[in-house]
Amino acid sequence: MRLFKGHFYKISILLVCISLLSACAQSSQNNSEKNEGKHISFLYNFSTNSLDPHVDSSYVPLRAGITETLVQLDEENLTVAPWLAESWEGEDGQNWTINLRKDVTFHNGKKMDAESVKASLERALQESVAIQNALKIDKIEAEGYTLHISTKVNFPEFISELVNPNVSIIDVTEEDIINKPVGTGPFVLEKFTPGSKLELKRYDQYWDGPSKLDTVTFAFNEDASARTLALKSGQVDIVYRPEVESLESLRAEEGIKVESTATFRVHQMTMNMERTSLKDVNVRRAVDALIDRQKIVDTILLGHAEPAIGPFLPSLPFAPTYEQSETGTGSDIAIKHLEEAGYSLQDGKMVKDGEQLKFTLLTYSARADLPLIAQVFQSDAKRIGIDVEIRQIDTPEEYMASNRDWDLATYSNLTAPRGDAGYYLNATYHPTGALNFSGSHEPELTAIIEKLNQTVSQEERAVLAEQAADYVHDNVINSFVLHPSTIVAYNDNKVENWITTRSEYYMITNELDVK
Repeated sequence: MRLFKGHFYKISILLVCISLLSACAQSSQNNSEKNEGKHISFLYNFSTNSLDPHVDSSYVPLRAGITETLVQLDEENLTVAPWLAESWEGEDGQNWTINLRKDVTFHNGKKMDAESVKASLERALQESVAIQNALKIDKIEAEGYTLHISTKVNFPEFISELVNPNVSIIDVTEEDIINKPVGTGPFVLEKFTPGSKLELKRYDQYWDGPSKLDTVTFAFNEDASARTLALKSGQVDIVYRPEVESLESLRAEEGIKVESTATFRVHQMTMNMERTSLKDVNVRRAVDALIDRQKIVDTILLGHAEPAIGPFLPSLPFAPTYEQSETGTGSDIAIKHLEEAGYSLQDGKMVKDGEQLKFTLLTYSARADLPLIAQVFQSDAKRIGIDVEIRQIDTPEEYMASNRDWDLATYSNLTAPRGDAGYYLNATYHPTGALNFSGSHEPELTAIIEKLNQTVSQEERAVLAEQAADYVHDNVINSFVLHPSTIVAYNDNKVENWITTRSEYYMITNELDVK
């Protein structure tokens, strides 16, 4: 492991120290402020500079219990369940009636009625092209506590898209949505320090019963080792994704509990199909063959993951079953694919027309395992004469959407956060998809996705999802590395009713408590 991690820790050690010193300096102040009530301190792995729920890609407002959506995911049954909406109808798949709860108020005391929800949805559509493409809304009408929504096309899975945290309901008449959104959740935002933390307090008029906690601190630190040390030292109570290498030492600590839960996430190698070399499917197959999935699972994730062939967990009903012969990897197989593409190994370099094959590989440190995966790939590619330059970026979605000066990217994505394949396939492979960073524009695949969008039967949807996933696999539009488990560690002597969810959406809830 040190072979792959060494220089990343050298680079980050100063940041770790600064973070710990800062946390220690604030510790006594926080303790004195919180000693009169029940308090939880939560440390998350992604920071954000904006709390605008309609555009925040970290989904912090919903995860922190400030905002809620009309519906939520029932993770046990993989179905959509009521939340701010009580019920809905839309048998024709295009004209929807949504009945709202009548006992919900925003944190400023205003009633949440159909007009306020309509205004919130319309703002989300205005602020985000991705939401426009995802919801396909043509018209919204409000009447008391009832919404009438028409979609531009027949779209039977419309309701499931309302699970999206970017469709959270807020009072849009408030002035500072970026720094203090006013939602309906169990916690009111007291203070936001961009890139650092949120201070939250209980909303006593919460419709589903006030939280058992008085206050919550929702802080950020993108360094996994710093998050681990913060828990060990007692500075925080719950840590999201602690350092994998520290899990055994955490388990050995008195009173610390570690949970590892399979989620709907995949780590993938995103391929920029607009780059000349990667337009050749044989080059993409070579990239895929160079990914030593089992080695990465064993050495980087220490077994807290399973190798991935496609985007969906094998246990999901719409995941294809791949033949063993389809999973072949290794340098020899990669070389054969490259030879098919016209490359040859000369003087230790993989060349074609006198030019060495080179890739620019993007990665980001907020998910500590992704830079290590990038280094493993770089090392394996070098053995067959491919030059890989690793480039660190901060916000992958922004960078990949705005820049095309890269070939590959280690990226992590939720593939079934609605309990269905439609979200991932639309977002990642439809030409209008917000996460279509590969630049995929495959008419056959688009046709499958659009047929999926108009299909009601779950059995037929599963068949279409498998067809789409098979197309992605056969054409190597992206490569899939592993399905990571979500790991959370917390002070078991203090924290009560914490649940590590598969969707990774629902974190700070009104059920969270201290012992």
